[in-house]
Amino acid sequence: MHTLVFLSTRQVLQCQPAACQALPLLPRELFPLLFKVAFMDKKTVVLRELVHTWPFPLLSFQQLLQECAHCSRALLQERPSTESMQAVILGLTARLHTPEAEAGTRSFCRKHALRVLDMTGLLDDGVEQDPGTMSMWDCTAAVARTCIAQQQGGTAEPGPGPAPVELLDAGCLRRVDLRFNNLGLRGLSVIIPHVARFQRLASLRLHYVHGDSRQPSVDGEDNFRYFLAQMGRFTCLRELSMGSSLLSGRLDQLLSTLQSPLESLELAFCALLPEDLRFLARSPHAVHLKKLDLSGNDLSGSQLEPFQGLLQAAAATLLHLELTECQLADAQLLAVLPVLTRCARLRYLGLYGNPLSMAGLKELLRDSVAQAELRTVVHPFPVDCYEGLPWPPPASVLLEASINEEKFARVEAELHQLLLASGRAHVVWTTDIYGRLAADYFSL
Repeated sequence: MHTLVFLSTRQVLQCQPAACQALPLLPRELFPLLFKVAFMDKKTVVLRELVHTWPFPLLSFQQLLQECAHCSRALLQERPSTESMQAVILGLTARLHTPEAEAGTRSFCRKHALRVLDMTGLLDDGVEQDPGTMSMWDCTAAVARTCIAQQQGGTAEPGPGPAPVELLDAGCLRRVDLRFNNLGLRGLSVIIPHVARFQRLASLRLHYVHGDSRQPSVDGEDNFRYFLAQMGRFTCLRELSMGSSLLSGRLDQLLSTLQSPLESLELAFCALLPEDLRFLARSPHAVHLKKLDLSGNDLSGSQLEPFQGLLQAAAATLLHLELTECQLADAQLLAVLPVLTRCARLRYLGLYGNPLSMAGLKELLRDSVAQAELRTVVHPFPVDCYEGLPWPPPASVLLEASINEEKFARVEAELHQLLLASGRAHVVWTTDIYGRLAADYFSL
């Protein structure tokens, strides 16, 4: 449903040249809705001018593109269009290149210079990239090129190589995302000292950092020790993502170097051992965690007990828990449920790719009634819906094998009825792992 204000705004933007001419006459309170409508409808001329003349110190995608009173569509849950993203970047370029004297004549931005462009929170799953959409890496690279060109006086066109991080303001950057790279530990050890100069960096995302204590090597140990020393330089870090890193038996070394407790920790596919989980449960980080991702770590055996201890430690703060492909069958889920349901503030629970039956899912649904803030559960296709499934089923089988669509339709209907009967029709139970991606740390 759309409000009359939204519909009127959409009508105003139908003729883009006229809308741009009218912007100085419109109250600045309309700019947030103008931005959302222009972004949604790909009104690129207006979008560029809105950024160019933005009258507030902050332009935040998370604030502007979320569900609002005028429009229930949450653009943050959709891949951003290339046209709209390019328009925003062109508007930023125009703003950076506007002389001070000219900017002073614009009533929009004379008193409220744009200080922060926050593009975090956009959907970017890294797979099935649509040619009509723009990945966050492309956005970041484009903004970096824009800022570098401005630093160079607009006279030099940045080359295709990596952005020189020394040109960036050390007090402004909040996130560095190097997840999809082939640098290896040696390459990261070269880059991290430069990243550590950003005193206000709150989020660092790295992948493929291999420090497996079971397979040490001289060069690998030297690089890992140097990497740990550099990690100790971050003073404001609150989110750390180390997905697909071999950290078996080394988690204590990594987390002990950090100067402040983390609020978001992603350790997907890190081959964690029981001692890693025990250390995390006892560490200062556990009681501050809002988001925890342990996907791809086997929690079905000796890791189950320390995992329960970790949940107990984080129960008061945890908002988002991702446990995709953790080999949790009904027996393990039932063992975890008493402590899981103590996570009273939990909003999101991801269980996709675990060998759970319909009986296990119903038990989870019934017990989660105590979690009043729970909004989304991403669950696996129940094992009841597969034909001839080996036991225990490997995660690859659960992800690739065909299911009986008729059986699954009955499962969905029964889960829906149980939600209705318990007064929780607003809670989304889904198997759509890509449509319900992990919440961005900055939006928690």
